[in-house]
Amino acid sequence: MATIAIYSLKGGVGKTTLAVNLAWAAATQSARRTLLWDLDPQAASSFLLAAKTPKGEARSIFSKDAAPEKSIRATATPRLDLIAADASLRDLDLLFHELDKKKRLQKLLAGLSDEYDRIVLDCPPGLTETNKQAMRAADLIVVPVIPSPLSQRAFEELIHYLGTTKRVLPVHVMVDRRRRLHADSVAANPGWPAIPMASAVEQMSVRRAPLGEFAARSPAADAFAGLWQTVEQWLAVPER
Repeated sequence: MATIAIYSLKGGVGKTTLAVNLAWAAATQSARRTLLWDLDPQAASSFLLAAKTPKGEARSIFSKDAAPEKSIRATATPRLDLIAADASLRDLDLLFHELDKKKRLQKLLAGLSDEYDRIVLDCPPGLTETNKQAMRAADLIVVPVIPSPLSQRAFEELIHYLGTTKRVLPVHVMVDRRRRLHADSVAANPGWPAIPMASAVEQMSVRRAPLGEFAARSPAADAFAGLWQTVEQWLAVPER
C-alpha cells in the first residue's frame, strides 16, 4: 500500500480537485483498490463524490478508537471507496494534542494496508497537527501550486519546513498559458506536471463526479491521466 497526501499551505488552489481525480485515476487507470480519506472539515471531496456522513462520525475514528472500516463507503466508481469528512474535524487538531499521539493517523492507515493498494488523503490547508500527521505518514506529498508568486512562496515555505524534496511532487494547477505570468512560471519549472484551467474542471461541483466520468476526452482529463502516471512512477522509486 502507498499513501498519497494532497496538501497545500494555501486554500483555494485546487487541492480537492487533485485528490478526487487522482483517486479516480488510481481506481480506473491502474485498477488499484483505492481509498480517498477526506480530512478537510469543509468536506469538499465528500461532496464531489455525493457522500453523506452522520454528524461527528469523521472525528469519532480518532477520538473513540472506532475502526475506520466502519466509516468506509463505496462510491459510484468501482474500486474507489471513501471515508467522508464532516464539520467535527474542525476540532481534530485539538484532539490530537489532547491524546498526545503524533502517529495516530499513521497507525490507522497501517490497519488498512491489507484492504487497499492506494490511499489518497485530502488534507486541510495550513500547517496543522492533522497535516503534520498526514505528511509523516505519506509516501508521497502532492502539492498544487498556482503559477503565482504567493502560491510559489507557500510551496517554498513547505519545502523549508520539510527540509527535503524527495517525497514532494509539485503540480502547477489552474494554468492559463495565455497569461505571461503563468507561461513564465511553467517555463521556469519544466519538470512539474501542469493541469490547465478548464470549464470542465469547474463542472465537477455541478456534476458531483470526477472529471473522467463526464469529460474523459477533455485536455484537463488527459492532464490528470498523465499526472497519475507520474505519481505511479514516483511511488515505484521511493528514494530519490
